[in-house]
Amino acid sequence: MQSLPERYKSRATAEALTSPSAIVLAGAGAAAAILGGLPLVAAAGVGAAAWAARVALALPKRKRVTRINPRELDEPWRGFVQDAVSAQSRFDRTVGRMRPGPLQDRLREVGSRIADGVRECWGIACQGNELKDAYEQLDVASVQQELRQLQTEKRQGHRDADHVASIDRAIAAVQSQLSSAQRIGEVSQDATDRLRVLNAQLDEAVARAVELSVSADSVGDLAPLGADVDSLVGELESLRQGLEETGGAARGTASP
Repeated sequence: MQSLPERYKSRATAEALTSPSAIVLAGAGAAAAILGGLPLVAAAGVGAAAWAARVALALPKRKRVTRINPRELDEPWRGFVQDAVSAQSRFDRTVGRMRPGPLQDRLREVGSRIADGVRECWGIACQGNELKDAYEQLDVASVQQELRQLQTEKRQGHRDADHVASIDRAIAAVQSQLSSAQRIGEVSQDATDRLRVLNAQLDEAVARAVELSVSADSVGDLAPLGADVDSLVGELESLRQGLEETGGAARGTASP
């Protein structure tokens, strides 16, 4: 038996899939495509894409929290954030044990950038977690089953041309849903791969900081580390912005 939150989420998802605004938007998109000279099947695909964008906006989203709390996330995103937070803690402990002076001061500055990187990692993980939720709500297995049923019905050879045309339109719409799911999956996998590498580089930077805390002779010895951490934070920021812009593009598509 579903819990209350699960039932609510299922109901909200169903309402998103059948909302009048989503249906109207799909029809408007298909009509515009037909007027633009696209074939009927292609026009149906345009309408389905518009429907998918509207539904994506209406689907229930996980509540975002402002503080860094890995327990709010699913794997693998939880693990990425936990690893980043752990790296920052190791760095802070190392700097705290140093003798006060210019070297400690400079490492504290580097530490502030590492903290920036951890916040960027958190932002990326939140976006990735939402992508995972969106993919699961699309229920790819059910959509694939629906496509097989439509293809089977078409192969049965109905003589009614209108009926065949309606099947073709339905197949185009279902295939568009599967294409959307594939794109979501690809974006999520790319973000996972990139964040895994960037997290490893963060761990490497912290290990170098630990070594330099006992071996550096001057502030100048810390310059390469500072530059590498700045570059790493910049890459994390770019990844986070890219994921946010993906959502922004969907909102723009659904705007009237």
